[in-house]
Amino acid sequence: MPREQDDTIAGRISRALAERIIHGELVPGSRLAQDHVAEEFGASHVPVREAFRRLEAQGLVVSLPRRGVRVASFDLKQVREVAEMRAALEVLALRHAAPHLTTGVLDEAEAAATDADNARDVRTWEEANRRFHRLIVSTCGMPRLLAVIDDLHAVSARFLFVAWRQGWEARTDKDHRAILVALRQGRVGDACALLEKHVQWIGRAPMPASGRADETGFAIVG
Repeated sequence: MPREQDDTIAGRISRALAERIIHGELVPGSRLAQDHVAEEFGASHVPVREAFRRLEAQGLVVSLPRRGVRVASFDLKQVREVAEMRAALEVLALRHAAPHLTTGVLDEAEAAATDADNARDVRTWEEANRRFHRLIVSTCGMPRLLAVIDDLHAVSARFLFVAWRQGWEARTDKDHRAILVALRQGRVGDACALLEKHVQWIGRAPMPASGRADETGFAIVG
C-alpha cells in the first residue's frame, strides 16, 4: 500500500478514535486492539500502528508492555500541566498574531464567545470555546505552534467531557470579553496577561458544586 494512502487512512483512524476518547465513548484504561481497529476501518496494521502513534503523541493513549495500547488516564497534576503548557504557548502565539488580527477576525472571535455563553450543553460550549481560542491566535504565522496548541486543546476537551458527564450550566465568560476589548484597543500586553491567567485557572479554581459530575471538584473550563 502506498505510503500516501497509509497516511490518509492513519489520519482518518486517529481522528475517529480521538473523537471517541475526547467525548468519553472510550474510557480511561480501555484497550485498543489492533485487529479490531483494522477490521473496523478496513485497513492493514500499518496505518493502525501509525494512528496509535499519533494518539500517543497527543497524550490520548499509552502503550504499555504486555498490556497493549490503552486509553490514557489523567489526574489533577496532568490537568495543570496541560494548562501551563497551553498558557505559555497560546500567549506566545497571541503576541505574534496580534499585529495581524483584523476587525473581521475579532468579530468572529466575539461571535464564538457569544456562542459559548449561550451554550446549553458541554459539547456546544467546548466547540465554541475552542473556536474562540483558535481565532485569536490564528494569524500568528506559526503553523507548528498552532498544531501543538490544537493537540493541547484536544486533551483539554477530554478532561472537560470526563468531568462534566452530567449536566451543564450556562455561563458568561468575562475573560473572553476582556481579552477582545484589549485586542481591539491595541493593548497586546494586557490581552496576553488576561489570556495567561484565564488558561492557568484550569485545574486550580473550584468547580461549582452544582455542576460537579465527579469527585475532583476542580475547574476544567478555560
